[in-house]
Amino acid sequence: MTAAERARGRSGLLEQLMAVVRPEFRAEVYIPASEDPIFISDKCAVEDCDRTAESIRRGLCNAHAIRFRKRGRPPLEQFLADPGPPVRGRRPLAPCVVDGCRYGRGARSGLCSKHRDRWVRAGEPDLASWEAPDLAPPDPASAECRLPFCDLWAANPGKLFCAAHDDRWQRQGRPAPDRFIADCGLVGTACIDLRDLGPHLRLEIQYALQHRHDARSRTAAPRLVMPAVRHVKAMGAASLLDLSEQQWRQSAGSRVDGSTLFLLDARDAVEALRDGTGWEIEYPRDVWRLHKLPGITAPAGRPCPRARLRFDCITQPWLRNLAKRWTRLRLTSGLSIGAARGGVDALICFSEFLTRTGVDTLADVDRSLLERHLAYVMSQPGGHGMKKTRIGGLNLFFQSIRQRGWDNTLPGDAAFYLGDVPPIPEQADRRLAEHVMAQVEAPTNLDRWPNPAGRLVTLILIRCGLRISSALALDFDCLVHDGQGAPYLRYFNTKMRREAAVPIDEELEAAIRDQQRRVLEQWPDGTACLFPRPRANVSGNLPLADGTYRRILGRWLESCEVRDEHDRPVRLTPHQWRHTFACRLINRDVPLEVVRVLLDHDSHRMTSHYAKITDQTVRRHWEKAAKVNIKGERVMIDPDGPLAQAQWAKTRYGIATQTLPNGYCGLPVQKSCPHANACLTCPVFLTGPEFLPELREQRRRTLTLIDVSKDKGHGRMAEMNQQVLANLDRMIGEVEKNEQEDTADAG
Repeated sequence: MTAAERARGRSGLLEQLMAVVRPEFRAEVYIPASEDPIFISDKCAVEDCDRTAESIRRGLCNAHAIRFRKRGRPPLEQFLADPGPPVRGRRPLAPCVVDGCRYGRGARSGLCSKHRDRWVRAGEPDLASWEAPDLAPPDPASAECRLPFCDLWAANPGKLFCAAHDDRWQRQGRPAPDRFIADCGLVGTACIDLRDLGPHLRLEIQYALQHRHDARSRTAAPRLVMPAVRHVKAMGAASLLDLSEQQWRQSAGSRVDGSTLFLLDARDAVEALRDGTGWEIEYPRDVWRLHKLPGITAPAGRPCPRARLRFDCITQPWLRNLAKRWTRLRLTSGLSIGAARGGVDALICFSEFLTRTGVDTLADVDRSLLERHLAYVMSQPGGHGMKKTRIGGLNLFFQSIRQRGWDNTLPGDAAFYLGDVPPIPEQADRRLAEHVMAQVEAPTNLDRWPNPAGRLVTLILIRCGLRISSALALDFDCLVHDGQGAPYLRYFNTKMRREAAVPIDEELEAAIRDQQRRVLEQWPDGTACLFPRPRANVSGNLPLADGTYRRILGRWLESCEVRDEHDRPVRLTPHQWRHTFACRLINRDVPLEVVRVLLDHDSHRMTSHYAKITDQTVRRHWEKAAKVNIKGERVMIDPDGPLAQAQWAKTRYGIATQTLPNGYCGLPVQKSCPHANACLTCPVFLTGPEFLPELREQRRRTLTLIDVSKDKGHGRMAEMNQQVLANLDRMIGEVEKNEQEDTADAG
């Protein structure tokens, strides 16, 4: 854009700004109302201090926060009990010690400069007995310092300020007196000073303040706004639109803080005022700004993020146009931003392939070309899921072109089919070990959460199996009860995009009630969510961010020193609690249909995945542990043998339905047992180290029974139990031997 075009555009924008910026925001120095929740932080925690809090963690103004750090950061209660004298700029200046004199006091003698000169010439007598001359000006009222809050006299008729304030004025470069007086009055106050900006730029910032005020979502404290104002002035821009969003980001450096975000929001608001918003504005662009599009499906409870969809990476114009059309259809039909971005990524990959092969028309995209593209995708770096998405997304793209008749030149055989993409590898077991869960669920560790909201989120994830996105998006009124008064947690399934409910206990219900009370204490008018973001959340309707919870979770795990079986610090993700929840239910023989309903799965396919994982875990432990029969012989199960699967199926059924107090039954499930109550003499009986205490106890009882039988002359009974004793001795000996070998190997 040329300079002339920018000037014309700026002229039209100026008219729009003049029409929409209200008078209360037109001030060169904007001073918000004392109770304004958008621009005013809490007042300083120090009693009688009229400054606003700048240190968010401790609620201190900047001056008291500096004093707090200089004292070595003592306990806040101790500091507040003795904060020291009023901070600079709020303390009355001391006058000369001579009665009736209102000239400023000197540092050493306590006399003003005029009386000190007389006192020195008098030989520096004792001040108490010295008869000081009256040096008051002829008109004391007109000689007072020009600062309205200072009642000292100016040093001489040519001065405008008292000695101390005159010194400050000179140190600041002798600015215009009115400007200096105004600046002194603003020291320590919550204000946004726009006097150094040009008229057009000042009006843009004023509009941005008005826009932030009307939105009533995020705060804009002066401590964040003023650095942005100074940055804009330093850049020498005449308008926020002179630089693109990316250029403003680059000018701010590597760290994008709250001040930079306010600047980007201000530019965004001004651009939306000039150009408008909606599909008619965004669709022609090659980079879509999704927060400017209406009807986009955003994460539950959150505003549409400042995300971008980039079509500029698709080099073929015909493909880019079709990609835009397809993506608009998907977004307006309710598809999530993540899924839409995956489809665009598939087309970008396809565009790169077409550039490599020299194909530049849709008519040349046939089955033969797609087979080559399939090989190209599989050769690219990335996981299996990404590659499958690129193939599946491209296939959906072709289907939409055919179904809606967007371009009839697409060959009929341009499609992928079932089996073109390798199957998804078996998913690893992501549930947490029970000894890790024991540490996580320990009451002493849960009580170490830095805030009760984070503790409650953790309990909901563990006990209800929700996804983290669903837990953080819980409505404030998320509790419902059935006809019997039993409590349920109602939530929005963010993946399936529907309402669901899960039963909870009374303890969790009481914890949710406590959270509701805490929220109402901070936001008396109520909020839409159960877990509001604690800061920069005026309405209370912005939920806690996923990343915020994960950071707090990591610090909590570190503080609790949660360790795995190798004594390493545990690093877990919130979604692992969902896997653990499902596997726990299946291990308790909860029917799969019940588990499916509790997890709110669409089909049994995903639920059965947890059952399969659980079964694989049990099988690994079974194969690893030593098994011995009644002869004391070790029974080997070859996990890779031809009968491994069938042998495990028989064993798994026995474990589930025929577990004995001291071992397992190895009899095929189709047969009935001919050895009633005689397992220790049964050839298909198996046992292992987990039953060693029961075997030892049974050996002790068997010895007692043999002694009693011999005393009573029951020879047959003694003989039968002698065989049992011999089998017990062989089994116990082999199991103990195996344990000793394992201990030696571990050492």
